[in-house]
Amino acid sequence: MSDTDGKKPLGLGGGPRGPGQVKQSFSHGRTKAVAVEVKRKRVVVPQKPGAAGGAGGGSQPLGDPSRRPAGISDAEMERRLAALRAAKAREAEEIAQRAADEKARDEERQRKRDELEAREREERELAEAARRKVEEEERLKAEEDAKVKREAEIARRAANAPAKVAAANAATTVAQPGPPPEERSTRTGPSPRKTDREREREDRERAARAKGGDDSRRAGKLTLNAALEGEGGRTRSLAAMKRKQEKARQKAMGFGQKAEKQVRDVQLPETIVVQELANRMAERAADVVKALMKMGMMVNMNQPIDADTAELVIEEFGHRAVRVSDADVEQVIDTVQDKDEDLRPRPPVVTIMGHVDHGKTSLLDAIRKANVVSGEAGGITQHIGAYQVTTPNGSLVSFLDTPGHAAFTSMRARGAQVTDIVILVVAADDSVMPQTIEAINHAKAAKVPMIVAINKCDKPAADAQKVRTELLQHEVVVEAMSGDVQDVEVSALTGKGLDSLLEAIALQAEILELKSNPNRSAMGAVIEAKLDVGRGPVATVLVQNGTLRKGDIFVVGEKWGKVRALINDKGETITEAGPSVPVEVLGLNGTPEAGDVLNVVETEAQAREIADYREQAAKDKRAAAGAATTLEQLMAKAKADADVSELPVIVKADVQGSAEAIVQALEKVGNDEVRVRVLHYGVGAITDSDVGLAEASGAPVIGFNVRANATARNSAQQKGVEIRYYSIIYDLIDDIKKAASGLLKDEVRENFIGYAKILEVFKITGAGNVAGCLVTEGVARRSAGVRLLRDNVVIHEGTLKTLKRFKDEVKEVQSGQECGMAFERYEDIRAGDVIEIFERETVERNLA
Repeated sequence: MSDTDGKKPLGLGGGPRGPGQVKQSFSHGRTKAVAVEVKRKRVVVPQKPGAAGGAGGGSQPLGDPSRRPAGISDAEMERRLAALRAAKAREAEEIAQRAADEKARDEERQRKRDELEAREREERELAEAARRKVEEEERLKAEEDAKVKREAEIARRAANAPAKVAAANAATTVAQPGPPPEERSTRTGPSPRKTDREREREDRERAARAKGGDDSRRAGKLTLNAALEGEGGRTRSLAAMKRKQEKARQKAMGFGQKAEKQVRDVQLPETIVVQELANRMAERAADVVKALMKMGMMVNMNQPIDADTAELVIEEFGHRAVRVSDADVEQVIDTVQDKDEDLRPRPPVVTIMGHVDHGKTSLLDAIRKANVVSGEAGGITQHIGAYQVTTPNGSLVSFLDTPGHAAFTSMRARGAQVTDIVILVVAADDSVMPQTIEAINHAKAAKVPMIVAINKCDKPAADAQKVRTELLQHEVVVEAMSGDVQDVEVSALTGKGLDSLLEAIALQAEILELKSNPNRSAMGAVIEAKLDVGRGPVATVLVQNGTLRKGDIFVVGEKWGKVRALINDKGETITEAGPSVPVEVLGLNGTPEAGDVLNVVETEAQAREIADYREQAAKDKRAAAGAATTLEQLMAKAKADADVSELPVIVKADVQGSAEAIVQALEKVGNDEVRVRVLHYGVGAITDSDVGLAEASGAPVIGFNVRANATARNSAQQKGVEIRYYSIIYDLIDDIKKAASGLLKDEVRENFIGYAKILEVFKITGAGNVAGCLVTEGVARRSAGVRLLRDNVVIHEGTLKTLKRFKDEVKEVQSGQECGMAFERYEDIRAGDVIEIFERETVERNLA
């Protein structure tokens, strides 16, 4: 019984073609024959549109089933034909485009060939002109030589004239009447009378033939004298003629001519570096070093030499030395007077001053629509902030926000010196306070007009009339009291009176007629300076005159630099800053002092020379002050110091102004028995050198808004050096006062219990930014305080809003574990920031 008994053979339907046999194999050697239907693939070739029965015409319709593949509708066929036509059209367009491109390339090649031929033709014409010029010069020279020889021959003949006349007469008597036979044979007719020039030429040729004859061929070796003697010597070679022509052509075209040496007046200070001396003489430094070596001085181009030696070198090179004083190097700073037609209106610079907590920064926030107060530690301003604000009428105003704390006296004085208008902020509920009086004195000393802003008028205890009355005691008479000082009642909280304040500023600026020249070298004042780990020394500069541009070379105090970047108050990078614009300047070679003046100069050499001179002058001044102390004064001072206990400290701060304010405040701490001595202060993170100095002197290191780097922390732990961190100047001064007076019994000390590094920041809906952290040291506790560090600088201090391990809220996370942290009311966190976790505890401390 076969496999197919009783079963219908397999197939694909009873098609028009016969079935085929396929052998199917199974396991255990079983096979089965299967019948399948075999169909051939029909190939359809589309006809041309114009052919009979095609798609484009004829009696046969487009969708004739006999002329197309099975299952193709009329619409599909039409679509395919349209695609075919489009492809052919695109191909034709591409061919046309390629032809056009080829034609354009041919035209470009032809144009280049024409230009090359024109250039070659021009060069040939120049060479031909040079050759003709050389030939003309040689011809004129030959004529001149012939003329000289002829004049000499005439003179010689004139001297021998009597003998020649007698000989000529005798020859005429004896000679035949006709010419010689050879001359007769060539003469065809009567010849005219010969000129003197022709006769002289014939005489020279005859004398040369009689003298030389054929003996010149057998004269033997040609000597130099024989070659230089007259016309019988060797002629020039072809190569020599070509060299001469090439030299003449180069000379005609202006090449190869040695430049005439220029004599210069060389400015010569007391000492000068060899390289700088070479630059001022426009000579090669190697030549100057060689000249010094001939004088017996083994120096290189980077070593300085004295003025006397430099003067000898200058004279040897043919220049003139002009002796200048060291102070003359500052004369390169532009001090020209601006013309009236060059002056342009500029925005006013407004400084906000007043007592601490009277609302200066809040008032500026309300004007700027910003929130700066939350970024300051303890809610008080500890830096000079510089901002530029656009008023509702479209005008610009530059604001400087100064601290109100007593320690920041120098900052307020600096703000008053660079400003045009002072806004004196007085709280209506607090009235005139000590720093208010100090701000009034600063404004009067700087002769700057004031506008009184009576703030906090929204409070129930506000009394604006009391403020006006108390200001009379300090000779500030407001307009409401028939004076000339504008006063405006404002509220930073509700926004009351802000428009009136801006109008008062605009009115005062219009009265002052503030103008400056933006088209000159920039000049500005350093408002603040700091050392940034990532960006280097950074100075906040208020441009007062001219325009400061990227790439300008400048000198500021004892430092110099080249503007690498300019950053405005919004954190944006700009290319230039005009008058009254505050900017951060990057590119200094060191941190300048706050209050220094920035001036743009032409070259780096000038900037370096001015900075070196100022630095040396400062050193000399300090040395002179020390040398002026007599022996009696030193003994008296030593005796007085023996009875006074000193508390040595080392101060490091984030910006120059804060360091300066802390030092000034600490110098005032103490009495006859105890005082604070600042051994060293600076800007930037605490380093190993600070820890080493602290160990040697037994002093603590105070960090104000900065931290010690890892090596300094380890070094401090090993050496037992105490490092104290502060963010608020109140706490710092209060602690130092207590420590110095010996009254510090109980103090709140911070114990650092851990550090965590932010690996990633996640934005969670409803929760804000959450930091994915790894606890790298110690432990993280939910109840502890935290600080956010970026480049070892504190940018936020607060508490944790949440501390999670996976999805669970936990109390603490150990070192080496990952967790999630979110800060209370702060979300400016980035990957790579470090979170410092600390706990405050009260400890008892005794002074040694």
